[in-house]
Amino acid sequence: MGGVAISALTGGFVSEARADTIRQSLALAYANNPTLNAARAQLRGVDENVPQALTGWRPTVSASASAGRIRSGLDNFVDYRNNASISLTISQALFRGFRTINSTRQAEAVVRAQRESLSSTEQDTLLDAATAYVDVIQDTALVSLQRSDLAFLQEQVRAARDRFDVGEGTRTDVSQAEARAAEARASLNTALANLNTSRAVYRQVIGIEAQNLTADTTISRYTPKSLEQALRDSESSQPLIRQAQHQVDAAVFNIKAIEGELLPTVTLDGSVSRSWGTSSSVDISDNAQIFGNVSIPIYQGGGVSSRVRQAKEELGQTRLQLDVTRDQVRANVISAWGNYQAAEASIVAAQAAVEAQKLALEGVIEEQRVGQRTTLDVLDAQRELVNQQSNLVTAQRNRIVGGYQLVAAVGKLDAASLGLRVTIYNPKQHYDAVRDQWFGLRTPDGR
Repeated sequence: MGGVAISALTGGFVSEARADTIRQSLALAYANNPTLNAARAQLRGVDENVPQALTGWRPTVSASASAGRIRSGLDNFVDYRNNASISLTISQALFRGFRTINSTRQAEAVVRAQRESLSSTEQDTLLDAATAYVDVIQDTALVSLQRSDLAFLQEQVRAARDRFDVGEGTRTDVSQAEARAAEARASLNTALANLNTSRAVYRQVIGIEAQNLTADTTISRYTPKSLEQALRDSESSQPLIRQAQHQVDAAVFNIKAIEGELLPTVTLDGSVSRSWGTSSSVDISDNAQIFGNVSIPIYQGGGVSSRVRQAKEELGQTRLQLDVTRDQVRANVISAWGNYQAAEASIVAAQAAVEAQKLALEGVIEEQRVGQRTTLDVLDAQRELVNQQSNLVTAQRNRIVGGYQLVAAVGKLDAASLGLRVTIYNPKQHYDAVRDQWFGLRTPDGR
């Protein structure tokens, strides 16, 4: 009894129809998950900070036009004339206290940090997808166990009634069997409810209904072989650490950009204009000029100085946050490694317990037939077997999920590392498309 349920997490729960593997489900989540797509859109928005910072190198051009009627003079010497003018002004910054350079570098560091945030979101999404996938298989297996348990107990009810009818049993035996059957029916309903919940989560994360899932996960090939290796890999692979490092860089350049406001600003300004009707003696007047301007800040009320101090405190915070992130990642890796190892040990223990309890149940049934055991003994042995089988299914689920959690803690649960058959999203394509754009309102995808 329970063979189908146990095989569900060991590769035996396969339909003859099309089966969705976990890799296919992960690929669907990678391509369609709305949370992940929202993170990609957020990164594309952050990319625009770089061309905005680069505007400090570029000229500004403006045009103006005016037209009107002028009345001059008094009493009998009133003069009316029409007046109009057009002008074009160009301003080019030559020196801004290195603010453009540092603002651009700050924006680039923020983009790199946001890319790592996207990588972290990708790992979280794939972990959620793997967990949802395995939860559906686990709950399907538990439903099968409860169905088998209910069928077994219904048979015990029938046998108890038959023995009571021929005078070999008691009303108590019948009542005990009926009570256990009712309990099993309630447990089956609970298992079905849990399965429906798991299917709903699967639909939410992956985007399609769960059908014909297989339990071939192969995550063990990606798990590190030792805790020391896991810790080493996490230092270089975990996107949360790299994100914190880039945030430190951004904070450094932010200080330099603000300090640049205390330095002189040099601009080259030029304009051309034409005016009509400027005076009663001149019909058209043309004007062209070019100036070099130097603006030297002397005192700004202390606002810039305060912002510099504030930025330095923020830099200290980001450096401390980097240390916090490293400690958190290390703790997560150690915890995930321990859970993964514990799950493997639990499987061995649970398998031994199931085999032992199967033999115990068979023995109790045989002893009941010769009058050495009661119906209650059989029911208790059956309950213990179902519990051990459920523990085995749970342990198998925990091992698979624990493997994915360990790979995610290390920082290698991404589509490229897993070799998913899906088009890998390349954030650099959008960045390169917008970085040097001087004008244009449309996004690179045509919106």
